[in-house]
Amino acid sequence: MGARVARMFRNVNIENRVHREISKEKPRAAPRHTADIPEVEVTTESVHQKNDPLLALLKSVYVESKDPVAEAEGQKEVTAVVELLRRPLKYSLPGDLYGLSELTDVPKGKLTIAEALKALSSHQRQPQTWTVEKISEEYCLNLKETQALVQFFMPFQVHIIPPKTDGVKQIKAS
Repeated sequence: MGARVARMFRNVNIENRVHREISKEKPRAAPRHTADIPEVEVTTESVHQKNDPLLALLKSVYVESKDPVAEAEGQKEVTAVVELLRRPLKYSLPGDLYGLSELTDVPKGKLTIAEALKALSSHQRQPQTWTVEKISEEYCLNLKETQALVQFFMPFQVHIIPPKTDGVKQIKAS
C-alpha cells in the first residue's frame, strides 16, 4: 500500500515538471583558451622526402650475425643438466584429468597429485612394505620432507556404515 502512495506522489504533475526542465536554457560551455603553440602543417610531400642526415646515420649501422651452432652446444649442456634434475612420472591418472595429460616428467623433489595420493595410500595400506625411506627413494624426495608428508597428510578414508534394520519400519511398495 505504501508503494502505491509513494508512486502517486512521485508521478504527480510529472508532465509539467518534464516540460519545465526541457524548456530551460542549457548552460553554455566555457570558451576555449587560445593556445600559443604554432600549428604545424604536415604535408604528404614532407613525409615522403628523404632526410639526408638520418639516411647517413642509417648507412653507418652494421649488424653482425653469429652462427647459432656454438650456442646450441651450450644449450645441450643445459638440457642435460635439466634432465638430471627431472624424473619420469611413476604414476598418473588415466585420461585428461585436471589438464595434466601432457605432463611426462616432474622435477626431483616434487610430486604430482596422483603420485602423492598413490604414495600416501600405499603407505597407509602397507606401512611395512612402503616405509618412509622407500617412498623417498622411489620418488626422489627428501627424507625429512617425506616423513612430514606421511605424518601430517592422509588420503581420504571412506567408511560405509550399514543402516540398522532391526526394528525399523519400512514402507513397502504396494
